[in-house]
Amino acid sequence: MSKNITVYTTNACAYCLMVKKYLESKGQEYKIVNLDEQPEQRETLRKISGVQTVPVTVIQNESAEPSITVGWNPSKLSAALAA
Repeated sequence: MSKNITVYTTNACAYCLMVKKYLESKGQEYKIVNLDEQPEQRETLRKISGVQTVPVTVIQNESAEPSITVGWNPSKLSAALAA
């Protein structure tokens, strides 16, 4: 099943780097939305997740509701990738 993965990040976020390295270690491709470079996306992030902090990882499966992981949470990321 195909997954669309988006990571909301900023330039100075160490946990964002950990999320990206984790996804890469699992062979997952992902899209980056850098809020430092795209500040207009902050409102989208708030609507999606209810927060304005990063990292936020959105994993969308073809036939399911998106899984939204706020922060560095490898167990939740793993479960979302396996779904």
